[in-house]
Amino acid sequence: MNVRSSAAVLAAVAVIGAATPAAADPSPSPSQAFPSALYGDKDPKYDGVWRQSLALLAQDTVGVKPAAKSVQWLTRQQCADGSFASYRPDPTTACDAKTMLDTNATSAAVQALSALGGHEDVTRKAVGWLKSVQNKDGGWGYSPGGASDTNSTSIVIGALAAAGEKPDQVEKDGKSPYDALLKLALPCGGDGDGAFAFQPDKKGELAANADATAAGVLGALGTGMVVEPGKKSDATCEKAATPQQAAANGAGYLTAALAKDGDHLMSALAGAEPQPDFGNTADAVLALAAQGDTAQAEKSVRWLEKNSASWAAQSGPAAYAQLILAAHATGTNPRDFGGADLVKQLGTTGPAPQTTGKTTSEASDKKEDSGSDFFGVWWYVGVCLVAGIGIGFLFTGRKKQQQL
Repeated sequence: MNVRSSAAVLAAVAVIGAATPAAADPSPSPSQAFPSALYGDKDPKYDGVWRQSLALLAQDTVGVKPAAKSVQWLTRQQCADGSFASYRPDPTTACDAKTMLDTNATSAAVQALSALGGHEDVTRKAVGWLKSVQNKDGGWGYSPGGASDTNSTSIVIGALAAAGEKPDQVEKDGKSPYDALLKLALPCGGDGDGAFAFQPDKKGELAANADATAAGVLGALGTGMVVEPGKKSDATCEKAATPQQAAANGAGYLTAALAKDGDHLMSALAGAEPQPDFGNTADAVLALAAQGDTAQAEKSVRWLEKNSASWAAQSGPAAYAQLILAAHATGTNPRDFGGADLVKQLGTTGPAPQTTGKTTSEASDKKEDSGSDFFGVWWYVGVCLVAGIGIGFLFTGRKKQQQL
């Protein structure tokens, strides 16, 4: 999931040939008028649809009905062909060849709108577009036509499942998304020990990536960002001949990685000191909960309860959403998350919801479409500028302070 994923950041850095020091997106100046329906007050250029989708999905998960104008803002971001860009400041202007289409944003929007219900026309067109840009190996890259990566392929699988599709039957040249994921799974033994890589390197070799592994486990299990605890698996690391075995292998890798550093993951961006990676830790919680490895998932949620407040406040709505989804996956009350009400905190970053809903624990017990000018800048540059503040995958989300 990232809020958006570090794996995507690293890939972007590799593409442009150099890492740019991370920098938090500045708050908008008085002259910048971002949409009032949008969650968050930072420049949405690279993550507007992503963070909006996560915010709406998290609210729906805890029984909160989002503001109608926020949902409408998201649906109006869709291009005529069904795709979504990272952000369109003027949705009345048709998408064209310069519009930077985004498989991750499209998939996140599908998951959110499918959960909310009543938007089948939008999700159907979006799924149709995703199918049209599927790679020959069965997977997807961040941008249409880009090389398949674990994070993008996994979040598309989540979107397909949310929309009622059977991911294993969505094929290109006889290859399904699961075929693509299995090619990105490392063998057992050695440093990789069942992890997923983001993409092969220039030599075609795979390197373990915790963020991609969290995404890959969810993708291999055919689930999206809203996770219900799975059935405990006692499978040991073996050759990943099936998606289920690949998920079990990846979960084992994550469990070991989390335990090694005190129940959380660490970031390791080039040129920067290692630091706790809150977003990817939340992603790992989702993956382990889905796999049924709840013991480590719950330990890591406890760590997030104690340590994630400052990160979430700095990172904004997508981070709050990620924590809410991690809480939901482990049966933790998001309204009392280390003493904080995540649902309320998320709500303050956007329009007031229509209803407040119930807490996760209770359920288990019984701005207009105007904005700053569009800048025709490669998304890769934006990713690099926001790299390194520890926001997780998912999805690919993939993208760091994202908000990327």
